[in-house]
Amino acid sequence: MLGFLTGSKVDHPMADIKQAREIVAELPSDPMKALSEITHWLDSLRETKAYKLDRLFENIDLLDGAAKNYQRKLAQDYFATSRQQKFQESRLWTGSYAFWKALSDAYLECVSRFESTQTGGTAFRKNLPVIVARTLRALTLQLKWILVRYGPVEPRVWSDIGRLYQFAEASGFAGNAVAIYPGSHGGGSVRQEFLKAVMLSVSSTDGLSPMRQEIAERAVAHFSSGFRIAQQPGPGCAYCFDIAGGKPPFRVVGEKTFPPTARFFGAGDALIQLQKVEAVIRETGAIPSSVHLGGTYDNETVLPVLRHLISYWSDDAPARNTQRRQTATRMTVLHGMAEILQTLDPAHSDELDFSTDSSAESWIVENVSDGGYGAIIPAAKSDWVRVGALIGVKTEIAQHWGIGIIRRVTRDEHQQRRVGVQVLSKIAIPVRVGKSGGAFASGPAAPTDSALLLSTTPDSNGEVGVVMRDGIFSSRDSYDMVAKNKPYLLMPSRLAEGGEDFDWAMFKVMARSS
Repeated sequence: MLGFLTGSKVDHPMADIKQAREIVAELPSDPMKALSEITHWLDSLRETKAYKLDRLFENIDLLDGAAKNYQRKLAQDYFATSRQQKFQESRLWTGSYAFWKALSDAYLECVSRFESTQTGGTAFRKNLPVIVARTLRALTLQLKWILVRYGPVEPRVWSDIGRLYQFAEASGFAGNAVAIYPGSHGGGSVRQEFLKAVMLSVSSTDGLSPMRQEIAERAVAHFSSGFRIAQQPGPGCAYCFDIAGGKPPFRVVGEKTFPPTARFFGAGDALIQLQKVEAVIRETGAIPSSVHLGGTYDNETVLPVLRHLISYWSDDAPARNTQRRQTATRMTVLHGMAEILQTLDPAHSDELDFSTDSSAESWIVENVSDGGYGAIIPAAKSDWVRVGALIGVKTEIAQHWGIGIIRRVTRDEHQQRRVGVQVLSKIAIPVRVGKSGGAFASGPAAPTDSALLLSTTPDSNGEVGVVMRDGIFSSRDSYDMVAKNKPYLLMPSRLAEGGEDFDWAMFKVMARSS
C-alpha cells in the first residue's frame, strides 16, 4: 500500500502498529512457515530506511517476541533426532540460522543508525543497552548454528560482536544490569552477552556432537555470570579477543604485545561452579534443579559435555595424548556400523579385500599419531560426517580394517572439511554375539547378531572391546560370542561409548568348551 494514499510517511505494511499486530496474530501455526514469515518481515523492516528508530525497534521487538515459541520448536526438532534425513535437517538448520541472522541484522540496524545520526526518542535511548544486548545474544545464537554444522565463522560475525562491545564500553553501559527479555532468566548485561559469545567460541565445540553442542551452549549461558574480562591477561583470563580486529578469540600463549583494543577473558569463577556441578552429578546421579540446560537430559549425555568444558575453560591448554606426525597418504573409509559389517562379513572373515565396494570414500590423511588420524575430506562428499560417527578405516599400507570414531570436525573458508579420528583398533575381527545363559549354562547359545571384536588379547585390565549394533548391549547380561568358529563367554564390564548406530563395550572374556 502506497504511503501517499494512507497518509503514512513509511511505505511498509507494519508502519501502522495495529496492522503490525494483526500480521503477527495471523502468523501460520506451522513453526517453519511462521518463522520464515517473521524472518521476511525482519529483513523488510531493516531495508525500510524511513522508519523512525522508536517505531523500528517497536516492530522488531514485536516480531522477536512472536518468534520465541517457533524458534524453540525448530531447535527442539533439530536436536531431538540423532540422525535426520538430509532434506529435513537442512530445512530446520536453514530456518533457524536465517532467523537469528535476520534478527541480529535488524537490531544492528537500530544501533548503526543511532551511531550515525545520534537521533532517537527518549524511549529508544533508554532501551539502547537492551538493544545492544539482544543483538549480541542473536549473534551468539547465529554463531551456535554455524558451529553445529562445524562451519567456518564469517569475519563479519566477529566484527559485529567486537563493534557492539566497543560501542557499549564507549557509551558507559557495558556492565549495567538490564532486563534483556521478560521473564526470570531474561536479565543480564551487554558484557555478559559478549562473554557468552567469546566463551562459546573457545569451548572447542568442533569436538562435540550437535546435541552436545546444544548442551554446551546452554551451559555457557547458565554459568556466564561467573565469566571474567580484563584489560590484561591473568588468572581466569586465558583467552584474548581484539574487539577491533574482526578475528576469532584465541588462547594466550607466551609473551606477546597486544593492541589497546585487546580484551582478555576466561571462565573465572564459572570454572569452579562448573566443577562443583560436575562433581554433584557424578556423586548423586542427578542434575541439580538449579542448573538450566534448556531440556531434560540423562547424566551420560551431560557429564561428557561438562568435562569437555572444564578442560577448555581451564587456564592450562588441554595436552595432547600423543605427538602428531605429518604425512601424506590416502585412507579408505566406511560409514557406520551397517556398512562396516556388510564389508567385513563374518561368513568371509578372511576375505578383507574391499576393492569392489563402491560406497567407500577416500580421505587424505595429513597427520597421524598413535591414537588416530587427521584427515581431509574431499569436496561434495560425506554429508553424514559428524562427531561421534563410527567409521571403518584402512590406509594404503594397512593389511586389515580398523575401527575409528570421528572426534573433531572443522570446515575452512573454502568449505573443505578436516576431521580428527580416534582409532579404537587397527584390526576389527567380525564375530557373532548373542545373550547367554551365563557361565553355568549347559552350553553356548547360538549367537545371531554381528559384532566387531577389537583385539585378539585382553588389555591390562583383562578386558576386550566389542562394537555391537546399538540396542544390543546390556550391562546386566552376559553374551556368547563365536570368533573364528570358537565359542567364548563375554561378561560385561562397562559401556565405553554409545553412538547413533553402535555400542562400544568392554568385556571380560572366557573360553568355552565347544
